[in-house]
Amino acid sequence: MSTSTATRTRASAGGRRMTPARRRVVRRRRIGALLVVAALAALGALTLLPDVEKAVQEVALPLRHEDIIRQQAADKGLDPALVAGVIYAESRFRDQTSHAGARGLMQITPDTADYIAEKSGGTRFVQGDLATPQINISYGSWYLRYLLDRYDENVVLALCAYNGGEGNVDRWLREGHISETAFTLDRVPFPETREYVKKVLAAREDYRRQYARELGL
Repeated sequence: MSTSTATRTRASAGGRRMTPARRRVVRRRRIGALLVVAALAALGALTLLPDVEKAVQEVALPLRHEDIIRQQAADKGLDPALVAGVIYAESRFRDQTSHAGARGLMQITPDTADYIAEKSGGTRFVQGDLATPQINISYGSWYLRYLLDRYDENVVLALCAYNGGEGNVDRWLREGHISETAFTLDRVPFPETREYVKKVLAAREDYRRQYARELGL
């Protein structure tokens, strides 16, 4: 078999060799197909983007039981964003029990819960009820309303008492560390309480901005 015959035979066996022009056409088609796939992927990503953004928001600033928060805030004359901010600072919307025995979303201690039950008429209340979001948010909102009334609607003083205790706030006022009418947060003696109040107030603004519709604002 001659060399030319063998070459023609191999060419026939392996299929027709592509010319440079055909290779360019095939390359353009492949690039076009890749561009279509990339465009479809980008379109899918844009479609999913709102869901991704919502998921990220819920991790960074969670919100649960907004119907209960709205109802309790309306019933007790509270800012629902403030209630949400307290829950965020206390538990990040997770049912848990602290080392001091405070329970539930708004971290209510057993003694405080018993006091609230007595004052609010909760004759059938038992400590286990604090694990129920409806009761926990109801009791926490009642206590927040009580503290606001006690400290003449001063949100900062009420939050200081929610975290540091009424007895400590009363003592700070009595000893002149803070004033009901004019004081700065950096004069609060407890560093933990100072940071707690800052956290709640910052969260309140975040909830107002990001969850206005859900909280009925």
